[in-house]
Amino acid sequence: MAIKFQYNKTSLQQLEKQLKVRVRTLPIIKNKESALRVEVKRSKEEAARQEEQLERDIQAYEAMFALWSEFDATLISVRHVHLEVKKIAGVRVPVLDNVEFELRRFSLFNSPKWYADGVALLQRLAHTAIEREFTIARLGLLEHARKKTTQKVNLFEKVQIPGYQDALRKIKRFMEDEENLSKSSQKIMKSHQTNRKEAVA
Repeated sequence: MAIKFQYNKTSLQQLEKQLKVRVRTLPIIKNKESALRVEVKRSKEEAARQEEQLERDIQAYEAMFALWSEFDATLISVRHVHLEVKKIAGVRVPVLDNVEFELRRFSLFNSPKWYADGVALLQRLAHTAIEREFTIARLGLLEHARKKTTQKVNLFEKVQIPGYQDALRKIKRFMEDEENLSKSSQKIMKSHQTNRKEAVA
């Protein structure tokens, strides 16, 4: 990244300020990146756990497959999904709070005995599936934020901080060279003046 600067004290001071800001901010961004990395790993593990739970619930559902043809699918439905927004390492993510089911009344005496178990199984299946969707959405948001933060860390570490340091070095060398030239020209002028005075005298 080419940093624009001029060979003067004002530019030097501005670049020093910019460099200080980046050097001070870098550890904070690195901490955020590592926190996001941990959260991404945790979310992946949680999604895998939920996937396994969903598979077990589906297998339990399939074990009763012959009976499901008798089941009245209109007995249960999802009424409302309650969610919260939580900040994880500065990233706002949705978190499942609760799933409300609407259960239509049915007669325990006239319905098959397994209906209550079937309703409980369907509730568990739906809850796990919804929870997994939230986890996948959270994982996507955290992964995106982690990538952005990693890019920022790399930008600061590998591009901007070395760029500012290089620009500061160039300005300081230029100003030192200018000062040395000024001093040498003053010495030369003094020696010329001294020589003239001696020649006149």
